[in-house]
Amino acid sequence: MKFPNSPLALLILSILSSLSVSWATSEPVPINGFLECLPKQFHSGRPIFEAVYTPQNTSFRSVLMARIKNRRFSSPATPKPLAIVAAKQESHVQATIVCAKQHGLQIRIRSGGHDYEGLSYVSHVPFVVLDMFHFQSVDVNVKDESAWVESGATLGETYYKIAEKTKVHGFPAGVCPTVGAGGHFSGGGYGNMMRKYGLSIDNIVDAKLVDANGRILDRKSMGEDIFWALRGGGGASFGVILSWKLKLVRVPEKVTVFNVTKTLEQGVTDVLYKWQFVAPVLPKDLFLRARPEIENNTEGKKTAEVSFIGQFLGQTDKLLPLMNETFPELGLRRKDCHEVSWIESVVFFAEFPLGTPITILLNQTGKPIPFFKAKSDYVKKPIPKKVIEYMFKAMLEIGNIWMEWNPHGGRMSEISASATPYPHRAGNLYMIQYYTSWFQDEGIEATDRYIHLTRKFYEKMTPFVSRNPREAFQNYRDLDIGANLYNQSNLLTARVYGSKYFKGNFERLVRVKTMVDPHNFFKHEQSIPPI
Repeated sequence: MKFPNSPLALLILSILSSLSVSWATSEPVPINGFLECLPKQFHSGRPIFEAVYTPQNTSFRSVLMARIKNRRFSSPATPKPLAIVAAKQESHVQATIVCAKQHGLQIRIRSGGHDYEGLSYVSHVPFVVLDMFHFQSVDVNVKDESAWVESGATLGETYYKIAEKTKVHGFPAGVCPTVGAGGHFSGGGYGNMMRKYGLSIDNIVDAKLVDANGRILDRKSMGEDIFWALRGGGGASFGVILSWKLKLVRVPEKVTVFNVTKTLEQGVTDVLYKWQFVAPVLPKDLFLRARPEIENNTEGKKTAEVSFIGQFLGQTDKLLPLMNETFPELGLRRKDCHEVSWIESVVFFAEFPLGTPITILLNQTGKPIPFFKAKSDYVKKPIPKKVIEYMFKAMLEIGNIWMEWNPHGGRMSEISASATPYPHRAGNLYMIQYYTSWFQDEGIEATDRYIHLTRKFYEKMTPFVSRNPREAFQNYRDLDIGANLYNQSNLLTARVYGSKYFKGNFERLVRVKTMVDPHNFFKHEQSIPPI
């Protein structure tokens, strides 16, 4: 093959010459044709090779590792991409799709890297990562109460940019500031204003998508079926989401936050039991999360405790009488309550100390990255007090586990189960997240141990959560509930995990997939397959 004598051609030759063996065999690697293809596509703007990293590039490892948020998928044994395309403009995304499709490569799409099972940057077939972190623009329009947010922007950046422009608007989404908008919104996106305004997807009014043919579509050109599927059905099954248009929501200039902790010795079992009856029926303006976890007590011994973390879209003088009437067992006092701006409440829920500058939300690195395994459940009837007692004992056995009980009700019960792919609406008291993490115990033995204990704990909870199906939350990815492994796309297998994530909405998602991506180019272990 002959190339013209140009800097771009020499760069291509250098990369190709270093990639003369394949990803898993001694055959010519599929990456060669992919790299040759890229500069031939969509020639406007910046050269695409400015955005391409291969294993021979000195920055490859740092770019790959920068957005791995679960250390279980950062070991030397974890499959690595043949290339990373850190797209800097829309044409780079288009070229990556077209060339990967032509040369038989799978792509994995990464916004923030928080996929719990690493599916946005790990595959077991030859693949490239399409990294969206350069797509981080947040354009706020206060006049029409909207914002266009690119998929690589973090939630922290999104909140910060909104607060720069307005003190009386916010957006209902998650509390972790380093999560990327692309995956968070496409999986549903819940947070501490969901009882007032619903999920993120209930407040998204437009989107820009690149489909399997490289076309850029908005809501009008993609049609309502595809737009419906993107909002909660997992965008990576249907294309590459470039950006979302959010409808901002109104918030008071001052909100009230609090965090009250009760231990076993303080009767937390009774308080948590009562919480189940109270939190889902409180006024919409009040969100009260319960977080059971294991901590050391004053004597240095491990004990179970529960943090009751609240946000009230109002002031303390109104909150205290409400809590004293509906939930006196918590014992909320005036000194527990802090009146802050909405953006300061975001910092508080991200577990930073009160008074931390809001610029912390722009920090891309966040807190130390753990190894972890997570699972989810939905609860429709209060869990008996004796089961809560057992639950605390089991948590003490694991040690490194916490749970989050997130109340539904309010606006969540008013939205139809079929309005979006997210079906877990009326009839649910709360959602549980189980999260086991470890930092020091590296290696497969520690991983196997903690995963086994988490699965055992989850199994013991079976009689007390939803059933037929046992529902799960897609943003808390869990391959244990079903997966198409080894690059398969079996519809029967997909129905297993699809029924748990989407219930009756799964079949509509399959029809949309068949329409927009009939050859199943966009796929992963829990994607939506075509018919």
